[in-house]
Amino acid sequence: MPIQSECRNRIANLQRQLERKELDGALVIYPIDLYYFAATRQNGMLWVPQSGEPLLLIRKSLTRARQESCITELRPFPSSRELSGLLGRPGQKVGVTFDVLPAAQLDYLKKVLPEREFVDISGINRNLRAVKSALEVARIRHAGEQLSKVFAQVPDFYTPGMRELDLAAEFESRSRKLGSEGYVRMRAYNQELFQGLLVSGGSANQPGFFDGAVTGCGLSAASPHGASTAVIAPNLPLMVDYTAVHDGYIVDMTRIFVPGNIHPEVQHAFDTALKIQRQVTAALRPGAVASELFDLACGIAAEAGLGDCFMGVPGEQAKFVGHGVGLELDEMPVLAKGFDVPLQENQTIAIEPKFLLAGHGVVGIENTWAVGPEGGIRLSPADDAIVTLPT
Repeated sequence: MPIQSECRNRIANLQRQLERKELDGALVIYPIDLYYFAATRQNGMLWVPQSGEPLLLIRKSLTRARQESCITELRPFPSSRELSGLLGRPGQKVGVTFDVLPAAQLDYLKKVLPEREFVDISGINRNLRAVKSALEVARIRHAGEQLSKVFAQVPDFYTPGMRELDLAAEFESRSRKLGSEGYVRMRAYNQELFQGLLVSGGSANQPGFFDGAVTGCGLSAASPHGASTAVIAPNLPLMVDYTAVHDGYIVDMTRIFVPGNIHPEVQHAFDTALKIQRQVTAALRPGAVASELFDLACGIAAEAGLGDCFMGVPGEQAKFVGHGVGLELDEMPVLAKGFDVPLQENQTIAIEPKFLLAGHGVVGIENTWAVGPEGGIRLSPADDAIVTLPT
């Protein structure tokens, strides 16, 4: 089966990194990492020794894990007293992902696995997951094809006078019916997202916690993100920015709709966003430096007279123009200042140049791409053009 081959390759890649870092093994605990290496998201712990076969211990559901997992050695989770004899030996160095491991969980590991040195392998894990296999790229492409179908249907289910929330609910319903799983997983602490966001006119200018160009008003102070109960305004841009998730893999897309007439300033900003997308994605080749692509995007925005409103409201602008996507929405690499790292083939990146225009709202574009030998390979096929809606 393809997933069995995938898992063998992923574990072998991890073991090579463990050997290079002189680590005796790694404990994989975070659910989405467990899914990546073991093909099951059940509650458990995966022990990957530097060499030899991994061991998967499952709390719940053992039955489901046995149905799904590619790991041959799979057992029920033992008592704490038994763990030490199963997971390495005293004196060994064990890799864990400190970026997502709660302090209480680390304290537990230190208690049940005494005399081990726990070492952070967050960077190793994220870099391994950043480069996608052909199967992973195909899954993201499938998600892009399904989401593109929903974007194409917006003129069919939009009616004048709709609230942002009503249109968002209809969009989300249709996406779910096409198989989107809805779980938009994010690794960053204190970040969350419910499928996507849909904002119109002034709603786009509401600042917020979300680490992106646009937050929206949301429905309350407890969920201050995405669509609100505001009526969609005529003659102002309506931004529909959504994910779709299939087999755990995320695609990220944005399209602009305008009920009525497109203002020349909006059209100018949109044309600039397309220019940024065109030039940045043409440069999505192995060896291109992530921070330099961010500088390229900022330069085009400044040249168009839009630097102050690029990627957010002035003073609260997002510091990136592209982010890795895969099993999580915020994977590596990031096209941002300070990320002076070369791209690698088959990294998958959402490129999202957006502008927040005073008096108009947000306008821009977002598509998901794979890094390819001749430039970015598009994984989200919906047409980029602004769509005019009735008023």
